[in-house]
Amino acid sequence: MGIEELRSAIRASVLLPGDAGFEQAARPWNVAVAQSVAAVVEVADAQDVADVLQYAGRAGRQVVTQPTGHGATGDIDNAILVRTGALNHLEIDAERRVARVGTGVQWGAVQTAAAAHGLTGLAGSNPVVGVTGYTLGGGFGWFARKYGWAANAVRAFEIVDATGRRGRVTSDTDPELFWALRGGGGDFAIVTEIEFDLFPLPQLYGGRVMWSAERTREAFDLFTELTTDAPPELSVWLQRYQIPGLAPTVALDFAYLGDPSEGRELTRSLDTIDGVLADTRGALTPAEIGKITAEPTDPSPSLSRGELLSDLGDAVVKTLIDAPTAPLLNIQIRGLGGALAQTRPGDGARGAVSEPYALYLLGLPDPGNAVRARFGQIIDALGPHTTGAKPYTFLAPGESAAAAFDPETLARLRNIKQDRDPHGVIRANFPVQG
Repeated sequence: MGIEELRSAIRASVLLPGDAGFEQAARPWNVAVAQSVAAVVEVADAQDVADVLQYAGRAGRQVVTQPTGHGATGDIDNAILVRTGALNHLEIDAERRVARVGTGVQWGAVQTAAAAHGLTGLAGSNPVVGVTGYTLGGGFGWFARKYGWAANAVRAFEIVDATGRRGRVTSDTDPELFWALRGGGGDFAIVTEIEFDLFPLPQLYGGRVMWSAERTREAFDLFTELTTDAPPELSVWLQRYQIPGLAPTVALDFAYLGDPSEGRELTRSLDTIDGVLADTRGALTPAEIGKITAEPTDPSPSLSRGELLSDLGDAVVKTLIDAPTAPLLNIQIRGLGGALAQTRPGDGARGAVSEPYALYLLGLPDPGNAVRARFGQIIDALGPHTTGAKPYTFLAPGESAAAAFDPETLARLRNIKQDRDPHGVIRANFPVQG
C-alpha cells in the first residue's frame, strides 16, 4: 500500500515529501536531528488519530506522535509522523483541583490558567514543552521534590490504541495500561487527553544568582550545602555556562514553594559570595516558573547527555567543577531527593530515584565532534559516580529506554507493549523494545 493512499484513507491534513511545508512540518524541536518520515499528518481530533492508526495497521507502517517535537531521535524512517497541536483544549476545575488538557497543550498554557486559581501543575522548567510527552516520560521539574513525578499526578488518559479504538484509561478501567502510561513513555497508545491533579501554590519564590567562573568552587560548595538539608519545598540547580563569545559563568537557580520571606531566609547564604553578575530572585506566580532558567523557547540545534549521580565526591568535583566547561555550553546538576526518592502505593512505571543528583550536559553540534568526545570523557572520568540509570526525559538520540528502567519494570513494560501492540504500529521516541 503506497503512502499516497493515506490522503484518501483519512480526512486529516496530510503532507508528503515534496509538498510545500513538508520539511518544516517534519522538523523536530532539536533541528540537529533529521527525521526522514513518510508523511506528516496534522490531526484535528481523536477520530483523526484513530483513522491514521487503522491505516497504518493495514499498510504495515509505524506511527510516531510528536506534539511539540521535543525528544525526537531521528530513528523513525518511513514512519507516519502525527502532529497534535490542534488538540489544544484546556479546562481547569479549580474546585476539584484538576486539569483536563489535550495532547497539543504546552505547560506554559496550563500554568497560566492554573495560576489564576492559586494552583500549579507539576511542570518542567520550560513553558513550551508539551504536557503529554513530558508526563508520559515521568516528568520532573521544580516541584518534584515536594510532589513527585508528574506522571503520578495523572487521574485519567483518553487514548487511541494500536487498532484505532478509542478509550478512557484509569486505575479502574485498565490498571496495567494506566501503570505503563504513567512514566513508561508513549509506546503503548496514542494519548489525546490527560486529566491530572493540580496543587495549591499561593506563593512561590525563586530565581537565579550568577557569578563569573572564578566563583565556581564557592557556588558548588554552597549548592552542596543547600541541597544536603533542603526541605522538599526547595529545589536548587547548579549551572555552569560557556556561551560562545562570552566569559564563562556559574549560577545557582532555585525555587521555593512557600512564603517569599521563608525562601529568602533559606537561601540567604547566596549573599555570601561576592561579585554577583545577575540576581533575579523574587516572588513568582506558577505561570512565571520559566523565568528562573530562561531556557530557549524556539527550536535550535543541540547535543545532550543526561546521567544520575550517586554522590558529589572528589572525582565529580574534579570533572564537573574544576575542569573548564568548554567545549560544552552548559553543565547542570540538579538536586533530587524528597518525593522523587519515595515509592507510594499506586505509583506508575517511573519509580523512585535513589540517586541524590541529576546531571545534564549540553553542547552544540560541531564538525570535529569535540562535544561528543567531551561527553565521553566526562562519563569515563565520573566512573562509578554515575549509576548508568537516567530519567526517560533525559534520554538522547542513540540511547535506549532500557537505561530509564530497572530490569523488572522494563520486562513488565515490554510485556504490555507486546500485548497491546504486537505489530509495533505505535512507536515512541524511545521504544521499550529498542
